[in-house]
Amino acid sequence: MPPRQPPSRPAGVAERSHQVVLTASFLERLDEVELFLTAADAVFAFDELLAELRSTVIPNLRRFPRIGRRYLSQPPQSAEALARLAALPAGTASALREYLHGDYLILYTEAESQAKVYLLSIRHHRQLSYDFTRLRSRA
Repeated sequence: MPPRQPPSRPAGVAERSHQVVLTASFLERLDEVELFLTAADAVFAFDELLAELRSTVIPNLRRFPRIGRRYLSQPPQSAEALARLAALPAGTASALREYLHGDYLILYTEAESQAKVYLLSIRHHRQLSYDFTRLRSRA
């Protein structure tokens, strides 16, 4: 018995593309990543990150907005992190997704009804955790 083939899309039917929005908090964290890499004498890595955001990450999120894992699929264990998540507006924490790209973790959320992906934060894996207080006030 031959293997089943996935159903094909009718000709001319495109996948729904999402707009990717860089929030103020994401841009601030991107500046912090640059400072972190500069202090580590790895400025070239920041240039590579910007190129990868343009060529890989943003196109992937446009086409596959749920590519990242649910942030709460592995809930935080500390009382401080749990308290910060509880302070977010209802439903917000469950909509958070995390995209892992190389040495970087990107926190984002998808607004399916608006066909938008909001990039909320980015950090190098060696930096400290996300600052949810700042995200809530600036997203």
